[in-house]
Amino acid sequence: MSAAPLTARAASLVSCPCCHLLCHERKSAAASRCPRCGEVLHSRKPDSVARTWALTLAALVFYLPANLLPVTTVTSLGKTQSDTILSGVIYFITSGLWPIALVIFVASVFVPLLKLTILIFLLVTVQRRSAWRRRDRARLYRITETIGRWSMVDIFVVTLLVALVQLGALANIEARAGAVFFGAVVVLTMLAAMSFDPRLIWEHDEEIFDERGAAPGP
Repeated sequence: MSAAPLTARAASLVSCPCCHLLCHERKSAAASRCPRCGEVLHSRKPDSVARTWALTLAALVFYLPANLLPVTTVTSLGKTQSDTILSGVIYFITSGLWPIALVIFVASVFVPLLKLTILIFLLVTVQRRSAWRRRDRARLYRITETIGRWSMVDIFVVTLLVALVQLGALANIEARAGAVFFGAVVVLTMLAAMSFDPRLIWEHDEEIFDERGAAPGP
């Protein structure tokens, strides 16, 4: 049997989440702060799984009205038309503007759904203490953090259109409830990714080290 590697948690070491100073973890509440910046220290994010589940489920609930309700209402020469995200994608496709349609579909439909699916997958595997492809799951987590902010593209477009197209009876664009729900989905998924602690993917390994004193198999 190979010797168990020494982990930071086993050595009572914790990195400050603010200034990244490596500190000794102490049990007393008064000593559980970074000596350099005063940030509260935790070896793991508190209630990471519960918080991530709550934020992910809330985002999943808002995802349906975000795609079913109108995002904008356009009034032009007395005619009014309300569009959802998908109807806007279809409009650009029928107009021959495939690149714009692709950007809107990826940023506003595919990316939020992908983030929700990955977050649920990570939560389930962590709770089941799965040893399956830990490094790949860590990569999936990094993907959710990287691509999450790009879902705000659609909200930025709506904001610019509402601010710029205010021509009275000639043309007018107003944001609708779908934009609010979509913004909530984006913010909630970003917060869910931030609240998830990827170190939990290897948590079961540390328990095996403590019980057996040897590294687990692949």
